[in-house]
Amino acid sequence: MAAVLDIVQLRSLVAIADHGGFHRAATALHLTQSAVSQHIARLAKLAGAELLERDGRQSRFTERGEQLLAEARSILAAHDQALRRLGLDHDAALVVGSSEHAADQLLPELAVALRDAFPQREIRFRLDRTARLAEAVEHGDVDLALLLGGPAGGRSRAAGTLRYSWFAAPKFTAGEPLPLIVYAEPCVVRRTALAVLNEEHIPYRLVCEAQDLSGVLAAARGGLGVTLLPVTARRPEGLAEYDGLPTLRPAPLRVRARRGAPAGLGAVAAEVVRDVLARHD
Repeated sequence: MAAVLDIVQLRSLVAIADHGGFHRAATALHLTQSAVSQHIARLAKLAGAELLERDGRQSRFTERGEQLLAEARSILAAHDQALRRLGLDHDAALVVGSSEHAADQLLPELAVALRDAFPQREIRFRLDRTARLAEAVEHGDVDLALLLGGPAGGRSRAAGTLRYSWFAAPKFTAGEPLPLIVYAEPCVVRRTALAVLNEEHIPYRLVCEAQDLSGVLAAARGGLGVTLLPVTARRPEGLAEYDGLPTLRPAPLRVRARRGAPAGLGAVAAEVVRDVLARHD
């Protein structure tokens, strides 16, 4: 009998990648962590190799896992688009992509507010870089994307701003050149930080390039250097604002809807985001 890839199991695999681990994936999918683990075990058996391996306290995808992850995204996108074309997606999940920066500041309240605004839909989040989410919403892989910057007009709606500020460990003192912690490319915040430092002729050296927000925060808390972050009034735990560096204009947040999304979906979501941001002021 030919091997069959199960849609539910593939969603668990993608959720682990998008949410950063088994526990968060289980929460996003409204499953138990053991159920997600069983899904991955069955996929690994089918693939004939381990899909994830331990890397310290976290898990990372093996080469075989990365290969299956790419196929899973394609399969799920084709599956969900077929449901939409057939008009069978009325009970489908509303997939919301969010940049990690926005999610770190707003996700708990945003999740509740979106469920209130769309009570007939299951809300599922995908956390990723703004550049990747902008691509995902154009391909129809997510229904809505909450982007830091991103394209304006058309299917995009203004949803407020996040304040840019420099952060470091409490009592951290930087020498010259400025030790700088950044995201690896592609990253809007990285490019913003480097551009303003170059414009102001402030010498810097990159001391850490992290793949995700947790890596940026860990490096800053560990006293490696200074980092630029978009934030609300709530500052990241364990960090203090670092004075003496250029002040930047706020970062615009925009909600962008996929092509063919129900009319008004983006506008309603943008209003939800604005309301959540207002509670943080």
